[in-house]
Amino acid sequence: MIGAGSTLAFLGTGLMGRPMATNLLGAGFRLRVWNRTRAKAQALEPLGAEVLDTPAEAVQGARAVLLMLENGAVVSEVLLGLGVLEVCSPNTLVIDLSSIAPAIARDHAHLLTSRGLRYLDAPVSGGTVGAEKGTLAIMAGGLESDIQEAQAVFAALGKVTHVGPHGRGQLCKLVNQSIVAITIGAVAEGLLLARAGGADPVKVREAILGGFCQSRILELHGERMNTRSFQPGGTVKNQVKDLKAVLEVAAGLGLKLPLTERVYGLFSDLAASGGEGLDHSALLLQLEALNGIS
Repeated sequence: MIGAGSTLAFLGTGLMGRPMATNLLGAGFRLRVWNRTRAKAQALEPLGAEVLDTPAEAVQGARAVLLMLENGAVVSEVLLGLGVLEVCSPNTLVIDLSSIAPAIARDHAHLLTSRGLRYLDAPVSGGTVGAEKGTLAIMAGGLESDIQEAQAVFAALGKVTHVGPHGRGQLCKLVNQSIVAITIGAVAEGLLLARAGGADPVKVREAILGGFCQSRILELHGERMNTRSFQPGGTVKNQVKDLKAVLEVAAGLGLKLPLTERVYGLFSDLAASGGEGLDHSALLLQLEALNGIS
């Protein structure tokens, strides 16, 4: 079992990775960390993390390697182009917490297992709030035995659910992202309607939080829309990336997802107008622009 005192490598300590790494340190794991922007990793040094100059250095001697990177291309670059696979000890468990395409996850699984390593695709949901509180939803694809071995790791981050073989974790994350994006759009439209009709959107949100449409998105993102606080938890850029992946998978299955297609277009337009670094609750701004509201 991989438990407290075990050495882990954590690659990618950005908005999500840093609080996740902090929770692992708090749970008693020894962490060797790397981030492309070194300063983001150095913030973990006072907590006991060892910061390395390259990802290949970080994974040496680690029982498990955790990845929290921007997209599939970056994950592939780190694993292959930056030499991580070459220096991992045999039987090392690689846990990819990033959100990448299911097909890429399956390719990585095949590659790693062919080299005597083990692999889980285990993307997360819950944003920076969930990362900080250790309450992330973790969707794992791979072998049940590998998930069980890493239970203590997952417990420090949130709740893990085994959703099937390799690639299914990433498919589950795409389902999550489609529902999240559509619901953000619904909340934004509802609050926009309230304001245009002369109602106080703050009071409207308060009233309906106890009703059938109550959700975490209405609770958290609705508040961000009302206070116009769009500092990113989950970025517009990443939402666009994930929705594009949803539509690519759907097309491969012969499916039409009209709601996802429409909200993808709205998020893409928001990103193109300079909003890609904002929180995805900023979709409200795109709806306001469509209606000529400043």
